[in-house]
Amino acid sequence: MACLVFTGQAWCQVANSPFTQFGVGQNYTNALANTQGMGGIGVSQPQYWYVNNQNPALLVYNTITCIQAGIILESVKTTDGITTEKSRGGNMNYLVMAFPALRLKNKPSVIAWTTSAGLMPYSSLNYKIQYKTFIEGTHIQALTTEQGSGGLTQLYWANGVRITKNISVGLKATYLFGSLDKVTRFDYILVSTGEEKNTMKGFDISGGISFSKDSLWGKDYRISIGAVYDLGSSPRAHLKNKVSNLDNRGDTLAAQTPISTLGYMHLPASITAGISISKTKWSIGTEFNYQNWTTFRSVSLVEGSSPPDEAGANKSWRASFGGEITPNQFSPENIFQRLTYRLGGSVEQYPFLANGKPIKDLGINFGLSIPAGRSSVDLGFKLGKRGNKADNILEENYVKLIFGITFNDQWFIKRKFD
Repeated sequence: MACLVFTGQAWCQVANSPFTQFGVGQNYTNALANTQGMGGIGVSQPQYWYVNNQNPALLVYNTITCIQAGIILESVKTTDGITTEKSRGGNMNYLVMAFPALRLKNKPSVIAWTTSAGLMPYSSLNYKIQYKTFIEGTHIQALTTEQGSGGLTQLYWANGVRITKNISVGLKATYLFGSLDKVTRFDYILVSTGEEKNTMKGFDISGGISFSKDSLWGKDYRISIGAVYDLGSSPRAHLKNKVSNLDNRGDTLAAQTPISTLGYMHLPASITAGISISKTKWSIGTEFNYQNWTTFRSVSLVEGSSPPDEAGANKSWRASFGGEITPNQFSPENIFQRLTYRLGGSVEQYPFLANGKPIKDLGINFGLSIPAGRSSVDLGFKLGKRGNKADNILEENYVKLIFGITFNDQWFIKRKFD
């Protein structure tokens, strides 16, 4: 079987990638532009000027109102060793905000409770694959095209509460919704198409904890440890399937009655833990994420059978590391001293198999924040490689650019003087 990957040029979704055809598509991380530049670490990174939506327990460090918005642009080059195709895409990456809801009466500068809300993509499906197969019992080849689009979106509400000076906890409730659309087209004299649409909606709950200790070893260091556990989700799913026969002009000659079924899709639980060390000008950290996708369950049109995606389910993990440095944020003359520079990397195993073998992703990240008063313009940049020709038939080299804007201001402050 020969496989060709064609280009998708729409800027309303991520770039065309055959690896997005599995499960619910390519999963997004919750990292924003500032943490993307550090390899995506965030569960143990206290942030004063940014929203930390990777660990709700760390929201208590947002002492003023923070609003962040970002977009992601991506370019992918896919090859099987013979054919090479390029694709570009883009999407909204996040729109989030957080503000302190309760301050300690005896210490107004210390936050007891911070709340946050946001809208982000959860996963994206975008692929188009063409290959030729022999018609059974003949030497005649027919062209098959598999195409997918859509994805899931997450709308969340998170809260962080300070328990003690060093310990805080958080809870995040997420509403998942969207649809996964797949079309298979078989071309030989007449055209046969199968259209599958899976619409989902449901809730997900995750909780986090953080421990931060200042003045470590009698010096001006801080150590922070954080962990987040996601309970997993079982969104309600409505699967529809329709088969049609077309002529060469694309007109419908015959169509079967659409088949539909209601059920639930199970998204597995996950755990992420990390540790970081910081000083006034810099911070470094690492984290690890694990998720057992062998427990993933989709919806089937035939009762008791398992969709093909489940057969290739795998355990996924991600190891990330990174850091940032701001040479002198109060420098009155040198703008380059006030910039925040970031560097990081990650190694990841995807949750589904390709050619019966795990898909690995290796990436290196760069980041930069340009201050504008208490606000900033944030850039995250990633160079990565997904899969390899020897194990997975296909190999992808990609570039991602995350462009974000952060706005900080004081809201809900009662005036002392008129």
